[in-house]
Amino acid sequence: MTDTTNETYPITTEILTISETEEGQGVYDVEVMIQFAADSEPEFGKYRSRQIDPHGINPQIRAWLSANPDAPILAYVPPSPPTPEEARAAMPPLTARQFRLGLVNSGLTPAQVTTAIEAMPAGPDKEAALIEWEYATAFNRMHPLIASVGASLGLTVEQIDAMWMAAVDL
Repeated sequence: MTDTTNETYPITTEILTISETEEGQGVYDVEVMIQFAADSEPEFGKYRSRQIDPHGINPQIRAWLSANPDAPILAYVPPSPPTPEEARAAMPPLTARQFRLGLVNSGLTPAQVTTAIEAMPAGPDKEAALIEWEYATAFNRMHPLIASVGASLGLTVEQIDAMWMAAVDL
């Protein structure tokens, strides 16, 4: 968009921070204020700036970097590895077929799962677990049924994790 003063928008009004990235080689994450039109207020934005990118506000960012060679650039800090709980929550769901084949490949049978559920105290939780086991078309690693049946079968969370990931490709 162009205004009546012949200034082309969007424009970079302020560079707030520059950080190295995991890509290295002059690729930066930039926090920037961007004005999208003459009659608008600048807005905060995050932008990944690469040397060879001729699009959007990147040429303005690169021009600013060239004009300000002593600008502070924050070092790249890799993200912390996920906790075991976060890793479990990110595991892909399994289809009923994958889940049951994963059990069999690990030396367990669907009948053992049914027996573990039937051993639960009578009530709505047991009935819900039976419905989940019988009719679910997909299973999520963090579903409470997985932990309770796994514990009933004497499996550790690490063993369940390994079984789960082995079943993903079935």
